[in-house]
Amino acid sequence: MILLVREAVRGAEKKGRRKVLALHLVATAAVTAVAGNALLASPALAQAAVRSFNIPAQSLASALNVFGRQSGLQVTLAASTTHGVDAHAVSGNLTPEQALARMLAGTGISYRIANGTAVIGAPSDAAGPSGENATTLQPIVLQGQGIGQGGVGETVIGPEELERINPTDLADVFRQEPGVQVGSSLPMSQKVYVHGVEETNLAVSIDGARQNNKVFHHNATNLIDPSILKAVDVDAGIAPADAGPGALAGSINYETKDAIDLLAPGQSFGGFVTSTYNFNSDTVTAGLSAYGRHEGFEFLGYFTFGKGDDFQSGKGDDVDGTETNLLSGLGKIAYESEEGHRFELSHDRVVDDAPRPFRANAGFVDTGRPWEPRVRDYRLDRQNTVFTYTDTSPEGWWDPTIMLSYSSTEVETLAYACPRGCPAPSIPTTYPAIGETSSFNGKFENKFSFDIGNIVAGVDFYRDRAELDASSTVLGFSDSSREKASNIGIYAQARLEPWEKTRLSFGARADHQWFTGTGGQEFDNGGLSANVSGEYDLTDFLTAKAGFSHVWAGVPLAENFIMNPAWDYGPDGPEVVTANNYLIGLEAHHEGFTLEGSLFRTDINNARAALYSYTAATQPFPGALPTLRNRDLVSQGFEIGAGYEWASGYVKIKYAHIRVDIDGAPADSDTGNYLATPVGDIITVTAAHTFVDWGLTIGGDIEISPEYDHVASGAAPYKAYEVVNLFAEWKPEAMPNFTFRVEVKNIFDETYSDRATYGQEFGNVTPLYEPGRSFLLTAKATF
Repeated sequence: MILLVREAVRGAEKKGRRKVLALHLVATAAVTAVAGNALLASPALAQAAVRSFNIPAQSLASALNVFGRQSGLQVTLAASTTHGVDAHAVSGNLTPEQALARMLAGTGISYRIANGTAVIGAPSDAAGPSGENATTLQPIVLQGQGIGQGGVGETVIGPEELERINPTDLADVFRQEPGVQVGSSLPMSQKVYVHGVEETNLAVSIDGARQNNKVFHHNATNLIDPSILKAVDVDAGIAPADAGPGALAGSINYETKDAIDLLAPGQSFGGFVTSTYNFNSDTVTAGLSAYGRHEGFEFLGYFTFGKGDDFQSGKGDDVDGTETNLLSGLGKIAYESEEGHRFELSHDRVVDDAPRPFRANAGFVDTGRPWEPRVRDYRLDRQNTVFTYTDTSPEGWWDPTIMLSYSSTEVETLAYACPRGCPAPSIPTTYPAIGETSSFNGKFENKFSFDIGNIVAGVDFYRDRAELDASSTVLGFSDSSREKASNIGIYAQARLEPWEKTRLSFGARADHQWFTGTGGQEFDNGGLSANVSGEYDLTDFLTAKAGFSHVWAGVPLAENFIMNPAWDYGPDGPEVVTANNYLIGLEAHHEGFTLEGSLFRTDINNARAALYSYTAATQPFPGALPTLRNRDLVSQGFEIGAGYEWASGYVKIKYAHIRVDIDGAPADSDTGNYLATPVGDIITVTAAHTFVDWGLTIGGDIEISPEYDHVASGAAPYKAYEVVNLFAEWKPEAMPNFTFRVEVKNIFDETYSDRATYGQEFGNVTPLYEPGRSFLLTAKATF
């Protein structure tokens, strides 16, 4: 293998230094893998490690969380497995399998441990250590802030699925979920839409910390390096009360990796090096990580670097402003006492700094302003710091969580203007424009566990700020201004199994918000939110589910780049935003087969759609618009899916039909800024199979988007497209710490823009195209 890589390096020297660098990194990963293999494959390390366990008798769900922490294993299980089940106490120096066997003794629940994961099966008379029944389950992830604790509309993308996808951006993370769309082919301008609703209308968190990232509608709302993600939890529509304030259309929680997620059982220190080369854009992405734990202390450091040229679309044309220049890092330190008190501090940061299209979410917009360049420099900097205290060995009704965090996103670019009398359209006036949003937030909550479930109750707060620094001495005006909002909320959420075959989740929030406008105007409002959802097992394999929520979200902050210091909010201030969500569905699971379907609807009322509204004294361009404006949004449709899982693979097909209207008319991507996007019909097909004897996994996915004609009168329908992606991943048995992967994305070289990408319906907009056929080569070595 090493000789083959070296020959590839020599053969690539004529093709550019970046390709040579990429292949050298691949070769380095291969050499590291071979060198580390001699150590990691030793019999001593291959044996099951003995660990110290101290897990009191408690509900099985809580016990498995503690087991995951103390064993260093990832824990997955079927959603209904733990309802009404208690775990036995476990104490002493044991292997993880011995500890799990004692904990589950007499419960009739199967399990198995493989590849660093403990898979907990459904109750079965045939349960046993082999856990054969567990291979047919749809797992949820227990560990993490809120992961696997959602309602009837919850979708969890867990560690195994993320590893299988090997995502390079957020579009990859969600590409197998037709109900979640990601617009734009540039990570720095990608936005996530759940059932067509833009993510700023959801409660979005990273490691449980609230994100407030409404900077510029041409940029990403939450730029995230997907390589640091452990799991993603999406509650479409109906979110629980403990998901946080502002969950108008649901919630998204991104959970980053911990040291214990990467360490093998019995391992106290480890690391990895990885490198990916994308032949379409000559892009090198390299990652380096080190992590460990010792006597209760844990640490994790992870760094990613990406550099590359503009990619080519399916037409073979370079897409201007799409080069890669990315830096990302994640650092975590933690301490867990013998009594189970866990303190964790994490910080992640990602910076994208490169020339981008003038409007970074569109290839080109013909506005009749010849002084605007095709590309301009952008710098987007997002960072998130979180402190968390939890008790990993809770007793009785005391299971607290304390979280404090600070997050911010900054966008820096140049503004271009050519006012009346400028020397020539080719000599515009430029001035720096910097927008920043930030949030200081936190919560204190406690989980009260009962025989039939638990109740989570707590108090949370946020202090959000949006600021713009933009002024021009030539034009003689300044747009520098800011808005602020503070909120205090109290909440409770119950998750119970009061009767056999019945699972209920219901909760409520009370919030009070203080809002400050750009001119110092102050307004305060308060409101209530409530949710209820439930599942009932009609038969041994068929489950019915339904839910409703009403959400009060206060006044959202305006986008930084359209804030006006001269805004007049009126005597009563902006309208508060509310929403109602509805869902009903069925799920069937039988011997590896899955069939599911649901109907949904989201109504958002008085959504804020702020406009700059220039005054006569400061109007560089003609056309003033009113300042205060509100819109009503309706998203409705259905999702259906079917699949089959076997011991070493799966195949799934999903179909979502999503119709979005704004103020009673079909949504378009401009009216829908910070609100919604047109979606229509999306079909995804995914499949994978592992040849265990060879250590080889092959798979792929297909996205089909038929023509969509629910458009404004006189507008053209949205074009259809079909995209096919394939991958093969090899983990040699002789080198278990080495992984080699090859991918072909957009294998048929389709020329298209994702349905959620801005501007496809407008004749003066050239949308951002997705990359054409792309070959990716990845090598990863762990030690």
